[in-house]
Amino acid sequence: MSTVESYDPEPSDRRDPLIAGLGALATGAPAGLLDRVAARWVRVDAAIGDVYVAMTDQGVAYLRAEQDEDEFAASFRSRFARPLLPGGSPPPALVRALRTGRAEGLHLDLRGLRPFEAAVLRAAATIPRGEIRPYAWIAERIGRPKAVRAVGTALGRNPVPLLIPCHRVTRSDGLIGQYVFGMPAKERLLRMEHVNLDEVGTLAAKNVYFVGSDTTGVVCYPSCRDARRITPAHWHGFRTLGQAERAGYRPCRHCRPGGAAP
Repeated sequence: MSTVESYDPEPSDRRDPLIAGLGALATGAPAGLLDRVAARWVRVDAAIGDVYVAMTDQGVAYLRAEQDEDEFAASFRSRFARPLLPGGSPPPALVRALRTGRAEGLHLDLRGLRPFEAAVLRAAATIPRGEIRPYAWIAERIGRPKAVRAVGTALGRNPVPLLIPCHRVTRSDGLIGQYVFGMPAKERLLRMEHVNLDEVGTLAAKNVYFVGSDTTGVVCYPSCRDARRITPAHWHGFRTLGQAERAGYRPCRHCRPGGAAP
């Protein structure tokens, strides 16, 4: 006898005709069918407070910090054409990712993204914890150097902020820029990750956006882990990457100023 899965819809689920239809099947739905057509939501404690997370059978699909589950469900349904059901306890990998800011090993379901949006998020996902990159870096990295504004729009639509760290993308003028959870939350996240925001801002006020070491001949973004090791005696600031290159410096292989691909 084949294994079947039955589901008795709760009153709140009867508003969704698909869930109601599955619950009314005389013989029950095939095993696993419900999780292939519906998403499950959980509430998790994150660095910015409680967040709601929707997961499919393919991975985490949506994350937002709404007021309550009804508001989250409405937000989810505005973007996804699938039912949303309670999901019980959050997976340990999700809890760990939201506490540490590192999503290695966590599966994400990013189906439905436009190719440009997917490229933007893939680039943002490479930014290490404790560092930031300008929007223009993303645009250069994906081969669309003139699409800086579109990069910002794509990051604003990031379905899984915190897990894909769009908060690590900032403005080229030293300001942190907008964020789906608000600018105060973005600043709080970056400071928790020990990004040298005050130094970046001070340098930007002096029109310094790149720093180099005359011992290595390498130029970096100020938040780069290598830039933060430069001693004052060997530190040089530059307004543009081109200015640094004309002075004989080469782009850092870690932070890749200019967005050069690996």
